[in-house]
Amino acid sequence: MDCSHLLALVVPMVLLAIVLSVHGGRRRRRRRRVYLVDFRCHRPAGSLRTPVAAFAEHVWFNTSGDEEAVDFHLKVLERSGISGESAMPDAVHEIPANMSLRGMREEMEVILFPIVADLLAASGVHPWSIDAVVSNCSLSSPMPSLSAMLVNRFGLRRDVLSYSLSGMGCSAGLLAVDLVRDLMKVRSEFLALVVSMEAVGPHGYCGKAKSMIVTNCLFRMGGAALLLSNRESSRASSKYVLQHLVRTHLGHDDKAYRSVYQEPDEEGGGVGVSLSRALLHIAGRALSANIASLAPLVLPYSEQARYAWSGAAAWLFPASSPGSFPVPNFRRAFEHLCVHAGGRAVIDGIEERLNLRPEDMEASRMTLYRFGNTSSSSIWYELSYLEAKGRLRRGDRVWQISFGSGFKCNSAMWRCVSDAAAAPSRCNVWHNIIHQFPVAVPEVLDH
Repeated sequence: MDCSHLLALVVPMVLLAIVLSVHGGRRRRRRRRVYLVDFRCHRPAGSLRTPVAAFAEHVWFNTSGDEEAVDFHLKVLERSGISGESAMPDAVHEIPANMSLRGMREEMEVILFPIVADLLAASGVHPWSIDAVVSNCSLSSPMPSLSAMLVNRFGLRRDVLSYSLSGMGCSAGLLAVDLVRDLMKVRSEFLALVVSMEAVGPHGYCGKAKSMIVTNCLFRMGGAALLLSNRESSRASSKYVLQHLVRTHLGHDDKAYRSVYQEPDEEGGGVGVSLSRALLHIAGRALSANIASLAPLVLPYSEQARYAWSGAAAWLFPASSPGSFPVPNFRRAFEHLCVHAGGRAVIDGIEERLNLRPEDMEASRMTLYRFGNTSSSSIWYELSYLEAKGRLRRGDRVWQISFGSGFKCNSAMWRCVSDAAAAPSRCNVWHNIIHQFPVAVPEVLDH
């Protein structure tokens, strides 16, 4: 066989192999895309709201009438940015508070079962279609696990993958998403249910240590359920697609490691979660490290070049800009921002650190005001807020930032791929109250 005949056979085969390789590569890339089909957030019943009078009564009882402890609780609450419309579970409304295992399970069921049922029904997903369920609840770890409770309640398949994450703090929601993303790298046509919450009932602190009292004033009842998919059939029906997810951990540093720490107090008043005075500084360090990894992925080259030049100038000529250092213009990377509603100081600090506008932090401030710190689910309340306001459009990018014990900073960038996100739904947690927001939150709240 001469060379011309050989080429006539080989060239078409090579071209076919290239076409199949490119087509297969595209299919593999598409399979690896993580779609957020839809999500739901829990809205507590009005009877569970916690006005300041009820809060003060419970604090007085739990601290045996210690006036200094009661006064400190109320001062923190007044400056917290949280309204009396935020809620506590039934177990906390009892006097004394019901901190039993049964109370914890009831809180989990009341929060998660209805929103998961609604999410599956609205998405047209049969429970047997779920391939994995991932739950995260930092302080509460019952046996059987929270994910096993969902498997039992909804009758999921016996080969369903089940994961329960605990002790991961308020940033665990995005950590759970990252776990699903890793599973989807090796599993095609994969559908996962993710639930995020914190059971506040069994973990109230009854002592007098001020570093532990703060958490009593911030955390409230809430939770979220997400449906994630890499199925081709989910592409058209999904709201968002995951663009990037970056995780940062400062656990190697002792101060960061102990900045949010659960332990018994020194006075024998019980177990609580202490927040160190250096927490805001540590959160800033974690955010800076996270941004260093995220910025090259999301910022346009022109902005990266401008930032690099400004940084070099600030380093070479510090006298021209004493005490300052340039910050990238992240407005060129996203249209919307959801910062974990951990507390007023956290939200204000990030606004200042990133040179953001007050409107960029609106969803976070209003979530903190209306629902309080709902731990790992707060960023989903914020995304719901943006949807309820009708601010999302196809192609818009949403940046979510969460912080957690350890100390961790996790961030994710989502792109809106559906006009459904811009159509407020009756299932939205802000439905029929969104017209009341935004509100001006005073420095000291009048509850």
